[in-house]
Amino acid sequence: MRTWCCCLWLCIGDGDGDGGMGGEAKSSAARAWNSDGEADSEGGDEFADLAVRLGFAEGEFEEQMTMFQEMEMAMSGAEDPDVLVGGGGGGRAREGRGLGRSSGRAAGESSGSVSGAAAAAAERDHDWHHKRAKVHADTRESNSATACSANAGSSHIYSDRHFNMYRDSSASALKNESLYPTSMLDMIDYAYHIESRDGIDNVSDIDGEAKTEDIEVRMDLTDDLLHMVFSFLNHMDLCRAALVCKQWRVASTHEDFWKCLNFENRNISIEQFEDMCRRYPKAAEVNITGASAIHLLVMKAVSLLRYLETLTLGKGQLGDTFFYALSECNLLKSLNVTDATLGNGIQEIPINHDRLRHLQLIKCRVMRISVRCPQLETLSLKRSNMAQAQLSCPLLRDLDIGSCHKLSDAAIRSAAISCPLLESLDMSNCSCVSDETLREIALTCANLHVLNASYCPNISLESVRLPMLTVLKLDNCEGITSASMAAISHSYMLEVLELDNCSLLTSVSLDLPRLQNIRLVHCRKFADLNLRTLMLSSIMVSNCGALHRINITSNSLQKLALQKQESLTTLALQCQSLQEVDLTACESLTDSICEVFNDGGGCPLLKSLVLDNCESLTTVRFCSTSLVSLSLSECRGITTLDLTCPNLQQVCLDGCDHLEKAHFCPVGLGSLNLGICPKLSELTIEAPKMVLLELKGCGVLAEASINCPLLTSLDASFCSRLRDDCLSATATSCPLIESLILMSCPSVGSDGLYSLCWLPHLTMLDLSYTFLTNLVPVFESCLHLKVLKLQACKYLTDSSLEPLYMHGALPSLRELDLSYGPFSQSAIEELLSCCTHLTHVSLNGCINMHDLNWGFPGDISLSSSASCVNEVSESNNSLELPELPNRLLQNLNCVGCPNIRKVFIPLLARCYHLSSLNLSLSNNLKEVDIACSNLCLLNLSHATSLKKHSKLLCHDV
Repeated sequence: MRTWCCCLWLCIGDGDGDGGMGGEAKSSAARAWNSDGEADSEGGDEFADLAVRLGFAEGEFEEQMTMFQEMEMAMSGAEDPDVLVGGGGGGRAREGRGLGRSSGRAAGESSGSVSGAAAAAAERDHDWHHKRAKVHADTRESNSATACSANAGSSHIYSDRHFNMYRDSSASALKNESLYPTSMLDMIDYAYHIESRDGIDNVSDIDGEAKTEDIEVRMDLTDDLLHMVFSFLNHMDLCRAALVCKQWRVASTHEDFWKCLNFENRNISIEQFEDMCRRYPKAAEVNITGASAIHLLVMKAVSLLRYLETLTLGKGQLGDTFFYALSECNLLKSLNVTDATLGNGIQEIPINHDRLRHLQLIKCRVMRISVRCPQLETLSLKRSNMAQAQLSCPLLRDLDIGSCHKLSDAAIRSAAISCPLLESLDMSNCSCVSDETLREIALTCANLHVLNASYCPNISLESVRLPMLTVLKLDNCEGITSASMAAISHSYMLEVLELDNCSLLTSVSLDLPRLQNIRLVHCRKFADLNLRTLMLSSIMVSNCGALHRINITSNSLQKLALQKQESLTTLALQCQSLQEVDLTACESLTDSICEVFNDGGGCPLLKSLVLDNCESLTTVRFCSTSLVSLSLSECRGITTLDLTCPNLQQVCLDGCDHLEKAHFCPVGLGSLNLGICPKLSELTIEAPKMVLLELKGCGVLAEASINCPLLTSLDASFCSRLRDDCLSATATSCPLIESLILMSCPSVGSDGLYSLCWLPHLTMLDLSYTFLTNLVPVFESCLHLKVLKLQACKYLTDSSLEPLYMHGALPSLRELDLSYGPFSQSAIEELLSCCTHLTHVSLNGCINMHDLNWGFPGDISLSSSASCVNEVSESNNSLELPELPNRLLQNLNCVGCPNIRKVFIPLLARCYHLSSLNLSLSNNLKEVDIACSNLCLLNLSHATSLKKHSKLLCHDV
């Protein structure tokens, strides 16, 4: 019955998906179901609608809800007189599908229930024949059935109590992972108990005892599909799935899912472990690392698991009896022991096994060890403190004795040469190893491919020949010198070479055709590197302070990083595949480095070059058709830059503040910023793809040839020496310019401005802080101008603006900035009155502006009574206003106008679009009267006089 309860909540749970019922549906079900477990007549329609939404046939949902209510009461221990036997004849008959009935029912039970049980059994057989999965809800699991069953009552009471106990412990386990082992074992015990009890019940059914029918809910899962799904679950999830239903319980306990018994760091008892081993005798892998009493546990595993192939244990003490019993595990292939004491720590431990192939005794405490395994292939004794290791492993290929500090040179030699097929040997941190031992190993182990002799101070490799070696690691070997390279050069199959922290190594010269990877880090005396290896693909050279010359020949090297080689002066490369080079902080590199990376210099495919902080560079000239990215950041010594790189897309010149001459002819740059080069005096740019050029701050730039046909934005701010002829040539060669900033370019005059007629797309022009006296060239040349900035043009007069408000010049103009200009009050009033097409106007710092009065000029009475008109218009819509054009003004800035006293913008001014008005820092402002329905921002900050004599009227704001 609990099985059905779990599955029913899966069907009508809290989810909002198709397979679930949300809170609204559940509340509807509650309203449609009365306290007696029957359908409420008043909520019949709602109940029927809910059943249809859940996909039940007519009448089926009512029956299932009745059943669920009874199961819920049974699980909670409630005594429903209609469910328990004490209810007498009033018990509900469910058309052969009754709940809570047991062998203790009255003999007067109708024969219809017997026939119903037979029909249900026939239906189960039919569904099993068609491989349809079912969820069985055994009614004998309910508390009500338990109460009336005399024969099996105690067993059922135990089952319910055990289930409730598991349910509580499982919930706690989900919140606290530390309870994981106990809850998992409880779930296994419970699932196993239910499965065993079901078998007994089935037998009693066959014998003809009183039967209780199974409630079946069909699910679209065949056994094969369920098996496949469960194969992705871990043991904890399998235990949870076992509690859903009988089918899931059977599927989750399949031996295929329990071939690996992992109890690492679990507090498992001997009885629990033995029970698991008996349940799954075909388990092939066991891990009990960190478990208590590992010796007793592993002895149980050895005696009970005859199919054991992999055994992992550690963090404890293993008696010698375990090693003698290993031979009983005939199928054992892998044994892993970590951080354990073997025997009593002073006796010899024998490991004899005919089929063992992998053995690891890592960080183990033992005096002597003897290994006789004819099939052994890999052996690791890493970090174990044994003094002697006797090996009889003719097929051993991989031996790791790293950090076995107590092994003598003779013991290491004896162990290695006893394995003639050895291919990999790790003897790192074995300080006793000598060249004589290496020579013996080289003679005996002809197939040795991998040798790790790092931290072996006594070896120098003199007269040692290892021709088949592919990987050689000699990190921190004090005896390795330049003379050792002669021995290494005989390893013509070598692919990986590591020489980190070889303090006496001064030079490396190798010609190895197969070498792919070499490391030279922190070799403080290393000065010369000469590599000729066509297959070299990776090189790591770092913190070699004395290194001054590098010569590399390779057809496979694609990336080279030689950062912080302060003494490096000569670099010769013949690398046909090299694409990225990083020479950051190589302070001694000279201008000759450019020849290495030019076309024909040995790096034909170079794309990225980093020369940051190379302070010895003065004249940099690159001619490369492959170069895409160049970085010269903080190269403060560069004065001349000449780039002929048609595919160059990115260049970084940050910190090149001494650059005087720059030539980019041609380059593929899309944008360029030279404003960080204040001493630039000569510039030539030929960039067919460039759209953005910044020369801001090039104060001494006098000659500039710019040929960029796609250029749209040019910022030449503060180019004080930029002349008209340069501007004219730029306008001719860059016809697509849309934005031109000539702020603080005092050398630009009328001739240069007239040349702007060659820019038909020009929409933004900034002439702020110039010495212009006439704007006629602008009005005649820039017909499509939308933005014009004339800040602090102190030599302009009121007549300069007359073409704007009298003759309709620049009809497309939308933004005008006259801040800090010398224009009078009348000129500003005329401009604001006539240029109704302006959307943004800035009058910041205009000292000649006294009032902002937008009443009708020439009609003082209308102007003075405009505020009354505003009030009347609000109450009398019939008042007709004079016909005036609507202003498009949106933003008006009058910041810091010291003489402005009054701002009057009546409704008659028709400023329907004004949304921002900034009057901050207007110290003499005393009156503000505005009527702007769309005004969103009114800034009156620091208007000190307004605070004292406040008069602020805002209409329709």
